[in-house]
Amino acid sequence: MPIRHLTPDEALACLRAGAVLIDVRGDHERALGMADGARGIDRDVLEGDPGVALPDLDAEILLLCQRGQRSQQCALVLQERGYRNLASVVGGTEAWDAAGLPMQRADIDADFSERYSRHLRLPEVGLDGQKRLQAARILLVGAGGLGSPAAFYLAAAGIGSLRIADDDVVDRSNLQRQILHTDARIGMPKVDSAAMALSALNPRTVIEAVNERITSSNVERILEGVDVVIDGADNFPARYLLNDACVKLGKPLVYGAVHRFEGQVSVFDAGRQRGVAPCYRCLFPQPPPPEAAPNCSEAGVLGVLPGVIGMLQATEAIKLVLGIGEPLRGRLLQFDALTMRFRETRLAADPACPVCAPDCAFPGYMDYAAFCSGA
Repeated sequence: MPIRHLTPDEALACLRAGAVLIDVRGDHERALGMADGARGIDRDVLEGDPGVALPDLDAEILLLCQRGQRSQQCALVLQERGYRNLASVVGGTEAWDAAGLPMQRADIDADFSERYSRHLRLPEVGLDGQKRLQAARILLVGAGGLGSPAAFYLAAAGIGSLRIADDDVVDRSNLQRQILHTDARIGMPKVDSAAMALSALNPRTVIEAVNERITSSNVERILEGVDVVIDGADNFPARYLLNDACVKLGKPLVYGAVHRFEGQVSVFDAGRQRGVAPCYRCLFPQPPPPEAAPNCSEAGVLGVLPGVIGMLQATEAIKLVLGIGEPLRGRLLQFDALTMRFRETRLAADPACPVCAPDCAFPGYMDYAAFCSGA
């Protein structure tokens, strides 16, 4: 018997008459909803050993995918295996749902399903991964050039709680690169301006605005309960402080920095991987002299450059939350905007590092401003 092509209404009638309906999409796709009464079996699994799920070669078997192509291909494979009563549902689940036929859906609301649908279709993310993003809490130190793109993408991705620490106010000179802020919010605390922008983008993300400069006395309070820390600071004392606190507390630190037309990004995870992953001090045991590393207000910066680096920082943070891919641990990624080239440098943990060496007790916080000024 040739493979039949059924409309969703025809397939539903056959299902109610005793046919078997198989949704051959992946788990991450079925999480968005599947035809009521269908059995979910990944196409690869079904084609690999169809007899386990479908022992009767004469049973009426209806195959369903997203739009109808994979189900048709699967039907051809099953036909070669001896199945004699096969049908593919034209238009797949999309047509079934559009026809208003009964659906079974995961325990998620319509906003969640629609807002994150592109993530839910990724096998590497799916429903479980999106729920991990929703449960995550990320600290972003700095709501400026690096913090702006990172915050936008983290909120859009569905990070459940985004804590932003910054004690500065919006200045007109910020607007060339700090895209969280607008001309109408000049003079407003940056964390409040950020909360307005991010809540408008994704009201599901909770914004914790911390209008404070991070210091040795408050750093552990500000880091409390977060899963990942993003360094969007623009000064060396804050970077060394964040590094030391993250090593002590076992938090992964996503580092980024920009200067004129160049930027760099890495992941420092020495607190959780002592002796294996390096920390910021392994890269920079001593800070450069102030005249060798002027800030953006002194040296200038190409406005789009922080966007590139901040976006990469957000990418690394999301990967860390999901546990996917290969984070930039032990690697420094450098970007030159003028030549549009990336260069990667391998970083090793320093066995003599005073903060992250395997047998090193935490030395305590120091006067980071004096340390970085050479005093």
